[in-house]
Amino acid sequence: MEMQDKIKLFLAGLVVVAGIVGFYLIPDGQGLLRALAFAASIVLAAGVVWTSAPGKGLVVYANESMVEARKVVWPTRKEATQVTLMVFVFVTVLALFMWLVDSSLSWLFYDVILGRGR
Repeated sequence: MEMQDKIKLFLAGLVVVAGIVGFYLIPDGQGLLRALAFAASIVLAAGVVWTSAPGKGLVVYANESMVEARKVVWPTRKEATQVTLMVFVFVTVLALFMWLVDSSLSWLFYDVILGRGR
């Protein structure tokens, strides 16, 4: 990353910090102005980041992600229901297995080995 981009990102961070400080410096009674000051600092910082190389790379990445998201083949309602039911069945079976193992180990340690169950 070039020094110019580092300076832009640092400046964007300073703008956000200035927005936060401005938010707390504006009196409580002027809530709308406080919110607008903070929102304006976020928008200004985003604009500064957008002009940097990492910001432009982020925009390209976001656009490519949207293109890839359009290629996704979503399951039908029937497929989604079947998979969900299989998850519930698996979780139930696993819970029963874990309960059985826990109960068996408790019986083994407390009743058989330590003899506390008598």
